Amino acid sequence: MRLTIKDVLNYEIMKKARIITGKDFENERYIQWISVIEMPVENFVRKNEVVLTTAIGCNNDVETLKTFVQDVIDSEASALLIATGRHIFDIPKEVIDLAEKHNFMIIELPWELRFSRIIEKVMKEINDIHYKEREKSEKVQQELLKLILKETDLNHITKFIQRLIGCSIIITDRSGSIQEISSHTQSFIKEWKSYVLQGILPLRKETYIETHDPMFQKFQMIEIKDQTILQLPVLQVLGDAQGYIFVLLPRKTSVDSYLTQYRVNVLEHSATTIALWLSRKNAVEDTKMRLRSDFVQELAKGEFVSSDQASSRAKLLGYNIKLPYVSIVGYPENLEVLFRKRKQDDDSFEHWLENMIRYIEEEIYYAAQSLKREVMMTYQGEQLLIFLEIPSKTENENATNFLDLVERRLGNLLPEVIISWGIGNYSEDFNGFAESYQHANVALNIGRRKKGTGNRMMYEKTRVDRVLLNLAQNNEMKEVIMSTIEPLVQYDNQRNMDLIETFSVYNQFQGNVSQTARSLNLHRQSLLYRLRKIESLTGLSLIDPEDLFLLDLSIKTWKLGVTEKITQQR
Repeated sequence: MRLTIKDVLNYEIMKKARIITGKDFENERYIQWISVIEMPVENFVRKNEVVLTTAIGCNNDVETLKTFVQDVIDSEASALLIATGRHIFDIPKEVIDLAEKHNFMIIELPWELRFSRIIEKVMKEINDIHYKEREKSEKVQQELLKLILKETDLNHITKFIQRLIGCSIIITDRSGSIQEISSHTQSFIKEWKSYVLQGILPLRKETYIETHDPMFQKFQMIEIKDQTILQLPVLQVLGDAQGYIFVLLPRKTSVDSYLTQYRVNVLEHSATTIALWLSRKNAVEDTKMRLRSDFVQELAKGEFVSSDQASSRAKLLGYNIKLPYVSIVGYPENLEVLFRKRKQDDDSFEHWLENMIRYIEEEIYYAAQSLKREVMMTYQGEQLLIFLEIPSKTENENATNFLDLVERRLGNLLPEVIISWGIGNYSEDFNGFAESYQHANVALNIGRRKKGTGNRMMYEKTRVDRVLLNLAQNNEMKEVIMSTIEPLVQYDNQRNMDLIETFSVYNQFQGNVSQTARSLNLHRQSLLYRLRKIESLTGLSLIDPEDLFLLDLSIKTWKLGVTEKITQQR
């Protein structure tokens, strides 16, 4: 319910009032305030305010009166009521033209009509409307509190609010993650996630609606694909946003026409209700996540003293560790780089990282559910630690299928994120969790050294590499390797010739010069020159099997990165 200019003009005391401009808008101009203003206007007039004036400060100067009227128009007032007969007798044509240009209402009042009578009548109407709206909003507040006390789920709370305000809402946590997804399609949720990860939502800067109406100034507004979205923070005791309510306005609906006092009241009460719901939910979820994370870490580190102890803890957390599991370790390679590319001054890396890891974990859980596999997971020390159920103790290919699905989904949501993976083997009983985790870590490190970032490595395929790593732990062996490889490393750094890769390809083709030249896209003579240079730098013969073995062993060990420290020292 709103009071309009037409309602005021229907008062008995207003029968001698005369509309000068804007007659077509008398039923569209709402009244929230009324005041008497003479010059200057400055910031004393608010939106939807009816302004009464005698124009005493204009001194019959047309330009001064135009400036005064323009200021009132700029203040987004509903109408200007001018009392004529003493300080101004006729409203100048220039002022009428100005008002008509802006579709603004000017109403002429007879001098004998006292402003106090108009104000008294209008204020009584406004107060009656406010009283009725306050009664309605208090009932809403009571209903919302009842829903909280009954521990009603968020889906029912959301539908209740939507019925009251007449449009859809989205409730998120402080990072923008949707808290109630059952009423949204997968495509919508995916699109929303992309806005969050791009930093578009939620709005962080103080970009509140620019208006003279203080009622609107609690909201932030953003336009996305012709959709107007209002953002209202759900505040904690200390004032930090605990979450947000997003109001999706109906298409072609203006904020002015939508945000009535009643809807504002409902949304404010809703924000209080959601704050209580989120506080309770976050306390439960934080505790559950921390306990689950600690449990997975303890499993990985082998800190349980008995199978019964581990099983009882697992049962409390909803896990079944009697199933066969394999460990997978993921290392996101480029999150800091991506953050710097899209960094916003009002967002921290820690906050952004929290969002990214949450969405990566969601995709991992979804992949496990799709394959009907149990999964236990945590993110610690820049690593994703996953225990994935496998149907057979010997079928590690299931982990590969699982990662294929994860990467397909992440490729759609987070196409720029690069993750390296290490896959361990299944190991028997509850102590096998720690062993499988260690194997996955070894596989991850070898894969990153050998294949670079963004690859995956299975532990069972690292046997040769593990032999080389163990050999390289011997100091004498390190010296042999470095004395062999160092001349080639230094020459490649100085001349940029890549003799090491040349030998690797040559050895791969078992010394076939033609095949090696074609593979490296080199002229035969250029390849022969490189091969002679390798022999001269290392003092080894490429036709001697023992020399070939030593050189191949040295290069493969060097590529694993275990000799980096010696290289740096030299």
